[in-house]
Amino acid sequence: MRVQIAMSSIAACLLHVWAANATAQQSYPSKPVRIVSPFAPGGGNDNICRIVAPRLAESLKQQVIIDNRPGANGIVGTEVAARSAPDGYTIVLIPSGHAVNATLYKKLPYDSIRDFSAITLVASSPLVVAMHPSVPTKNVKELVALAKARPGQLTYGSAGVGSSGHLAGALFETLTGTKMVHVPYKGMGLVMTDLMGGQVSLTFGTSASVIPQVRAGRLRALATTGAQRSPALADIPTVAESGVPGYEASLWYGLVGPARIPPEIVQRLNTEVVGVLKQAAVRERFAAEGVDVRYTTPEEFAHLLASDVERWAKVVQRAGVRLE
Repeated sequence: MRVQIAMSSIAACLLHVWAANATAQQSYPSKPVRIVSPFAPGGGNDNICRIVAPRLAESLKQQVIIDNRPGANGIVGTEVAARSAPDGYTIVLIPSGHAVNATLYKKLPYDSIRDFSAITLVASSPLVVAMHPSVPTKNVKELVALAKARPGQLTYGSAGVGSSGHLAGALFETLTGTKMVHVPYKGMGLVMTDLMGGQVSLTFGTSASVIPQVRAGRLRALATTGAQRSPALADIPTVAESGVPGYEASLWYGLVGPARIPPEIVQRLNTEVVGVLKQAAVRERFAAEGVDVRYTTPEEFAHLLASDVERWAKVVQRAGVRLE
């Protein structure tokens, strides 16, 4: 008899929890939603958040707050989201570096795949292979020929060890059989100063940093690093179409939340964010930032994240880069 009463009590409790969860999902969102940007204000990640947030607020009919949590190459802010309640009220805009960090760092405070619920890809942007005008190359084939003729003499600057520009250069060396010298800086601003001054030969730099200098005639753009030409930079060929098949090193940004967000809430967020990304005004704002709108299903984004973790692990290991 006591067993039956206990089982009835457990069932009643489970039914109550289920009913409460169902009600919460039906009324979602009933309070402000927080988007964590794991980088400082003013950067590409933050800018994308601030383009999307007000329009998402209109769609959800709730306030959407940007919470900047910079530090440790995005790890600090990403951990904040990973440790949040899985209720859809805290999500984070991760960059493609999230997949790189899985191998780059010896120990992370979270699992880069299992501790997150994928929502949607949001944007992508190629890097730009840009040269100082004194370097006698006008296309990728000439760059490869020069690098092979002068092994270890060409230098490429990046925003730091393990940065997107560093790994894009390492991948380029691997696929072309060339050897260049990586010069790490503490940020793209310093890279651009030395590149324009001729202290380094080239960079695999962000479009926002490189393109204004290319248009001003201070640098020469050879190619972009995406799988296809960027609509924002349609006049510049890709590295792959320029003679390095299989090369791709795009930046991307996507929204994830902590693991175990109810599927109904994940789908609601996906639907609302994708609706925002389809707006012409959003596409125009993204293009002005040098990035392209990209959206997926949650399943497609989860697959992209997992495949990128695997792909960049090989590049990081070949480059011999590990950080504490």
